[in-house]
Amino acid sequence: MRIAILGAGYVGLVSAACFAEFGTEVTLVDTDAGRISMLREGRMPIYEPGLEALVTDNVREGRLSFTQDLAAAMQGAEAVFLAVGTPTRRGDGHADLTYVFAAAEEVARTATKPLVLVTKSTVPVGTGREVKRRVQAVRPDLDIAVASNPEFLREGAAIGDFMRPDRVVIGVEDGEAGARAEAVLRRLYRPLFLIETPMVATRLETAEIIKYAANAFLAMKISFINEVADLCEAAGGDVHDVARGIGLDGRIGRKFLHAGPGYGGSCFPKDTLAFARSAQDFGTPLRLIETTIAVNDSRKMAMADRVIRACGGDVDGKVIAILGLTFKPETDDMRDAPSLEIIPRLVAAGAHIRAHDPEGMDAARRLLPATVEYTSGALNAAQGADAVVLLTEWNEYRNIAPTKLRNMMRGDLLLDLRNVYDPPAMREAGFTYHSIGRP
Repeated sequence: MRIAILGAGYVGLVSAACFAEFGTEVTLVDTDAGRISMLREGRMPIYEPGLEALVTDNVREGRLSFTQDLAAAMQGAEAVFLAVGTPTRRGDGHADLTYVFAAAEEVARTATKPLVLVTKSTVPVGTGREVKRRVQAVRPDLDIAVASNPEFLREGAAIGDFMRPDRVVIGVEDGEAGARAEAVLRRLYRPLFLIETPMVATRLETAEIIKYAANAFLAMKISFINEVADLCEAAGGDVHDVARGIGLDGRIGRKFLHAGPGYGGSCFPKDTLAFARSAQDFGTPLRLIETTIAVNDSRKMAMADRVIRACGGDVDGKVIAILGLTFKPETDDMRDAPSLEIIPRLVAAGAHIRAHDPEGMDAARRLLPATVEYTSGALNAAQGADAVVLLTEWNEYRNIAPTKLRNMMRGDLLLDLRNVYDPPAMREAGFTYHSIGRP
């Protein structure tokens, strides 16, 4: 089986490599000549554990190739996937579908035979129907079946999520076109169905809602436990025990109940906002999601204020070491990371920031104030610092010996915004230790 995937970003590249690993012949298309050149040279434009080896193996085996030539990529392809960006539209919070529609229309113009056009990008409900309308307008002579196949990839664990997913969601049109699209996608995902991966086969609109609803629900769990953490601090409770006490209930689940500085990344911020805007357009507002967004936005700034309060209300002239810049570990993604709100606030208050991140510093240099100093290691960042702030829970930070970290510092203040460290051990090492939602 042969397919083409448009968009060599995170979703497109991971999906292409994983489909190729299934034995499918995949051509990945992107208009960015620099990105295609990187991939042909075996260099990855993003950091994702295991991705470089997977790409290299499948290129060597002849199952994965890269091009800017859409027509060549579509030769013999039974399905074309759209994995282009859907950023937040300026001014109103809706998903910007410019790239999706442009790509769909270009596929229609280029097609020489009937095919299945699959939206992999995260899109609002109704997008599939509009894609169908547009491709029919461009090529009324050609039978192009439209389908939705949303992705559920966690950055840092994307390959495992693709290879061993909780479910595969397929949304299709009604009638013969839908049946044809579903048959193609079932063949494509056959290796997963052989290991009894559940499949949700449904209508276009339902598949689109499933993706947004899943991300919004997970984001809501994060904002919920963050507010509970504030209550724990005020009342003398322990948010870890609360999360365990409720997470052991199978109806609730333990995942995404980790208090911290708020969610970020490429999905939750833009998807919750787009989901809320879409619901408003349909006259069915999602009040819980709207509140989730507001709680998360205020959370990041509150973390900056927390650091300033812990420093006695004044950080002017103080050296603050920041450990972790990306929105989560095992990725170089800085999009909507808490560090992008917290660090500029501290710089504006007069602090000198010395920062380290295993993978995110190159991207951070383009996004953070020019005065931020970057170091080659966590201990170098802590050298002579008045305070250390843990923002991202990379494993290498978990393994730092507390006494070694303390001895590198001038001050004794440690703000653990991910609850990585053991409070008694930190205090025994001589730290004035602050964490989230713990007494």
